[in-house]
Amino acid sequence: MTVYKRSFRMPLHRGVAVMGAVAAGTLLLAACGSDTSGAGHEGHNSAATQESTKSPAAGAFNDADVTFAQSMIVHHQQALEMSKLADGRASDQEIKTLAGQIEKAQDPEIKTMQSWLKSWGKPESSGMEHGGMSHGGGSMPGMMSEKDLSALTAAKGADFDRKFAELMIAHHNGAIEMAKDEQKKGGDAAAKKLADDVIKNQSTEVKQMQGILRRL
Repeated sequence: MTVYKRSFRMPLHRGVAVMGAVAAGTLLLAACGSDTSGAGHEGHNSAATQESTKSPAAGAFNDADVTFAQSMIVHHQQALEMSKLADGRASDQEIKTLAGQIEKAQDPEIKTMQSWLKSWGKPESSGMEHGGMSHGGGSMPGMMSEKDLSALTAAKGADFDRKFAELMIAHHNGAIEMAKDEQKKGGDAAAKKLADDVIKNQSTEVKQMQGILRRL
C-alpha cells in the first residue's frame, strides 16, 4: 500500500507543477502580445503625424503667391496678344518662330495659374487693367501702354520685327523681375517652380531677341 501511495502522490505534484508552468507561459504570451500591439499602434500614429504635418506644408500659399498668379496671368495675356500680331505682320522667320513659341509656352501657364487661384479660393483678377500700365513704369514691370500696342499693331515687315523684339525684351524682363520677387516671398512650391521656369526660359528668349536686333 505504501508503494501505491507514493506512486499516486508523485504524478499529482508533477501535474500541479506542469499546470503552473502552462499558466505562467500563457500570461507571458499575453503580455508579449499586448506589447507588440502597442508598438504597432505607436508606429502607425507616428507615421500619421508625420504625414499630417507634411501635407499642409506641401500646399501652403501666401499673399505673394496670389499676387504673382493674378499679375502674371495679365502679363502673359499681353504677351500672347503681342505674339498673335506677328501673324501677317512679321517678316523675319526667327521672329515668327519665337512668337509661336511664346504662345505655346505661356497659354498653358495661364491655365495653370488660373487653376491655382480657383483651388485657393481667390479671384482670378486683382482689379488691374491694361490701361495705366505704361511700358517701363506701370503697375507691373514691362507692360505695354496702349500707345505701344497701337504702334506695334500698325507696324509691318522689318519695322514690326524691330518693335516686337524691343517691346518683348522689356516685357520679358518685367516677367523675370516678377518671378524673382515670387521666389523671394512666395510660399507655394509649385508657384515658385513656375517662377523659376519663367526666369530660365524668358532669359534665354531675351538673349535670342537681342541677337535678332543686332542683325536687323
